[in-house]
Amino acid sequence: MSFVSTARVPTLEPAGTAVTGPPRRSIVSRIVTRVGGGLMYTVVVLIALIWLLPTTGLLVASLRPASASAATGWWHVFTKPSELTLANYTNLLHNRDMVGGLWNSVLITVPSTILVVAIGALAAYALAWQDFRGRDTLFAVVVALIVVPIQMAIIPDAKLFGALGIFGTLAGVIVFHVAFGLPFAIFLLRNFFLGIPRDLLEAARMDGGTEFMIFTRVVLPIGWPAIASLTIFQFLFVWNDLLVAKVFAGASSKPITYVLQEQMGTFSSNVDVIAPGAFLSMLLPLIVFFAFQRYFVQGVLAGSVK
Repeated sequence: MSFVSTARVPTLEPAGTAVTGPPRRSIVSRIVTRVGGGLMYTVVVLIALIWLLPTTGLLVASLRPASASAATGWWHVFTKPSELTLANYTNLLHNRDMVGGLWNSVLITVPSTILVVAIGALAAYALAWQDFRGRDTLFAVVVALIVVPIQMAIIPDAKLFGALGIFGTLAGVIVFHVAFGLPFAIFLLRNFFLGIPRDLLEAARMDGGTEFMIFTRVVLPIGWPAIASLTIFQFLFVWNDLLVAKVFAGASSKPITYVLQEQMGTFSSNVDVIAPGAFLSMLLPLIVFFAFQRYFVQGVLAGSVK
């Protein structure tokens, strides 16, 4: 009779190699993590509410009658919600200056943004991937122009625009914004385009692609984050501008920022017109910002570290 042992022979493992799983966290550590996460969430929510508080106040003020706004603060609407009315916006549509200012802002901002992005992208591509004499010197001049303050160019440009016959017109305001927006646009996009692999461009050239085809079908799709962030920066800067408008805009080309400043100076108690006009002038930039905010950090950081 034979006996077969059924005892399991233990497997020997080298010291320190046995899988023991993640270490157990102490109760104190887990409490600190949960409290810290909740505290961070609370702080972020509070910052967001504080940041939106002026916008909320302006919105409520634009929906209250002028008599109510003159008597009490906008927060009193929570006790009397029946005060809210759309009559202020109806009156705004009959205010020729406000409507004309909003329309002029669109006519100034849209062309200025499109021209800066289009010309800046073409120039940035040439400075990044085209070899020609004086390329580095030209780029150094472009970078130097970024630090030139607008105030230095107001008087010379005013004289030049007067000689050209565009002073006091929409064209004069657009030309000024394009001229001062191009240096930063070229700098940002050029640094971003340098991050595109050279082999990718060479492969496109070997396939018979022209420079324009490479620019439109290879460079632009890859550079979309930087282009989108530049578009937002330029749009917000031109839309919110007041200094250039006050110098170069005429009576028929005043943007909304100029009109609001005049309304506040002449009709300081005309809240039923100023509040809805100010909110509408703020609404479009807010929509643009929230719609494309994810491109801000992605585009700017990609172009700043090259």
